[in-house]
Amino acid sequence: MSSPVIALVGNPNAGKSSLFNQLTGLRQKTGNFPGVTVDKKFGTWSIDSQTVATVVDLPGVYSIYPKSLDEQLVTDILANPDHADYPDVAIVVVDASNLHRNLLLFTQVADLRVPVILALNMLDVAHKQAKEVNAVKLAMRLGVPVVRINARTGEGLDTLKKAVTSQIEEPTLPGKLFFDPADEAPDLIGDTKQQYGLDNNYLALQYLIQHDGFTFLNRQQQIGLDAIIDKHQFNEQTFQAGETITRYKRIAAIVAETMTNQRPIGQPTWSQKLDRVLLHPIWGYAIFGFILLLIFQAIFAWAQPFMDAIDTGVAWLNGQLKESMPAGPLTDLLTDGVLAGVGGILVFIPQIAFLFLLVSLLEESGYMSRVMVIMDRIMRKFGLNGRSVVPLISGVACAVPAIMATRSIGTRRDRLITILVTPLMSCSARLPIYTILIALVVPSQRVLGLFNLQGLALMGLYLLGLASALLAAYILKLFLRTKERSFFIMELPTFKLPRWNHVGLTVWESVRSFVWEAGRVILAISIILWVLASYGPGDAMEQAEARVRQQNPTLATDQLQNQIASERLEASYAGVFGHVIEPTIRPLGYDWKIGIALLSSFAAREVFVGTMATIYSIGNGADDEGVTVRERLLQERNPNTGGPMYTPALAWSLLIFYVFAMMCMSTLAATKRETKSWKWPGIQLLYMMSLAYLAAFATYQFLK
Repeated sequence: MSSPVIALVGNPNAGKSSLFNQLTGLRQKTGNFPGVTVDKKFGTWSIDSQTVATVVDLPGVYSIYPKSLDEQLVTDILANPDHADYPDVAIVVVDASNLHRNLLLFTQVADLRVPVILALNMLDVAHKQAKEVNAVKLAMRLGVPVVRINARTGEGLDTLKKAVTSQIEEPTLPGKLFFDPADEAPDLIGDTKQQYGLDNNYLALQYLIQHDGFTFLNRQQQIGLDAIIDKHQFNEQTFQAGETITRYKRIAAIVAETMTNQRPIGQPTWSQKLDRVLLHPIWGYAIFGFILLLIFQAIFAWAQPFMDAIDTGVAWLNGQLKESMPAGPLTDLLTDGVLAGVGGILVFIPQIAFLFLLVSLLEESGYMSRVMVIMDRIMRKFGLNGRSVVPLISGVACAVPAIMATRSIGTRRDRLITILVTPLMSCSARLPIYTILIALVVPSQRVLGLFNLQGLALMGLYLLGLASALLAAYILKLFLRTKERSFFIMELPTFKLPRWNHVGLTVWESVRSFVWEAGRVILAISIILWVLASYGPGDAMEQAEARVRQQNPTLATDQLQNQIASERLEASYAGVFGHVIEPTIRPLGYDWKIGIALLSSFAAREVFVGTMATIYSIGNGADDEGVTVRERLLQERNPNTGGPMYTPALAWSLLIFYVFAMMCMSTLAATKRETKSWKWPGIQLLYMMSLAYLAAFATYQFLK
């Protein structure tokens, strides 16, 4: 027997993803649904000793009538038995505290004649609201298995396994459709069934209503459906409205029979009382701003001891290797190339971990949904809506999945604008650049005895990214005209205590992905940079060394070695590349060494710090064993002035440049993938790099 496919279906925030995590544990993968660019999560679930099922976590939807690419995918799968992910059993996860609304989707899935199980989740929330659901009565009224579960704790999974096994072996379907379109239009449904070989009245209705959206119908089939629609003068909006009204009437009767509600009507829950403050037009924004301030303060305050330990440890290891290994190219490659580059990124693991920890806590608690609601008021003024908040906030982690998250946005214009401005949000790859440059020029002192000045500077950079994203969205709105109307509807989840195992898993996966993805790129670039910086055209490097020895015969040995190393680096292939672009970046205050780092960071922004560590490691002499990356940057001197290279003007110019710069090939690839054109990635690259250059130029010229 082949592996059965179990699909998880449900409304957003019903607990579907939590159940998926319980069923699959760490045996999860991501990939593309066949034929589309929408990502899916899937994993394995050992139902019994002989059966291992494939569990597919479908995007959250409120009904099978789609309003976005993600929602269209769900309908395509459930309405097409030939689809690779068509389920042997669909588990519809419902929020028991909001049974009336959640059952709408369930009845639609059941009417498609997919073998289905109803999983009653959030019964604890319903109990706190004085609501009790009789699962036995509900199963009898629906005609399918009903299982009580707690997706957060895993309670009820054994019963769910038994129900799934039973449905696989002998599927149980409701005796009749919850809504039968043949009752309203028998000739219309009959013609459709006959022409397309269907035996399900409700599936025939979906062919008529969604024939332009179904990806599995060819053009000839769509033309045939158009002919049937014209023949019977079928009005899909009127029919769909009538269906929804009929379903809710029948659902109301079922809920009245199976649920008791002991709370007086109109009495608010504690969650609703809290929402009056969090969603307030004034206090809501003030609280959100205060939470952001705490996050950025914590990133600096909590992470600093760990960063110092890692920084010192890497520098110590580098020094030990140089002392214990024989001098030569291999030792130089390992210490000045690989370890210096990779070590330059490892030091930022604590800050990355704390950032994802705090953001994960906000998501787990249910607060992030409130942020989407209050931000919708602002977003609409700039041509976006509340759903754009998810990609923008996700962009704080990484722009690539954030751009993919725009699929939940219904209108094409809103989706395109969100894709184009999301990279302006400061992602985690920028965090290493921000923190090391801020530490160079912003003193670590407290303001008002509470707030760290470096944390305030970091928050300012993130807010600058958000402000620029909104401004860019407003400008794009003026050029991208559309007649589509944008709607934002969201059900607010109840507040919950964070699941620490989920929080820990999120932090671990995020840090591991950051280190692995960045580490591979940095390792490759560090090796390339070491080669380019250690060798030069002809005998240019030897001539540079001879020139230094001739011009400085009285210098002490250590100073002479430093001068030789610096001159050899400038004469190397890396130095040649740096000098080629130096005239372009000189107005920004950058020299050829920074130019090398700018070029390398086009692969990934975080490579900037690793590149600088490699460049300055090679460019210094033999006395730098045990010197940290930060100390190397502090020691760098400006050859023209003799003063520190990293002045406030230069550091802030670099910071502003990286706030706006599009220096991530993966993000451009994601934009091309989502827009299916190189036009929009080209526009994205052009406007962001132009903005970065002009802003950095203005900053340097103003501060120098």
